[in-house]
Amino acid sequence: MIKQQANMDWMLKDLAEGVPQTRHVVVLSADGLRMAQYGTDDDTADRLAAACAGLQSLAGAVASELPHSDGRMRLVVIEMDGGFFYLMAAGVGAYLAVLAGEGVDAGLMGQRMRDLVLRIGEHLSSPPRQDGQGAR
Repeated sequence: MIKQQANMDWMLKDLAEGVPQTRHVVVLSADGLRMAQYGTDDDTADRLAAACAGLQSLAGAVASELPHSDGRMRLVVIEMDGGFFYLMAAGVGAYLAVLAGEGVDAGLMGQRMRDLVLRIGEHLSSPPRQDGQGAR
């Protein structure tokens, strides 16, 4: 896991430095546990991961109302005063979250996030936890 973590760290850094206005990048499990981060401290990353778990659940519930949907969330984008929030499915049970400033190029961010997910999707997968224990 340490080698995979190091691989994710440089790839997250590449995303953050490749898209101007990127503030925080977090990889999380479906149940809201931080798996990797760049550009943020542990406490902020943990809060974002927990909030993202609720958001992906909400998005999935809304998606299930569409007639031909499988109920899975692929991408959520929220525009707020001061910036944008992106949450993208990134492998089985894993998500990629990004907070960016209001001057971010939304198209570039989406493209770079998709590219990152495709490149390292297998590293971002998080198997379900059993008996209260995280997979290691």
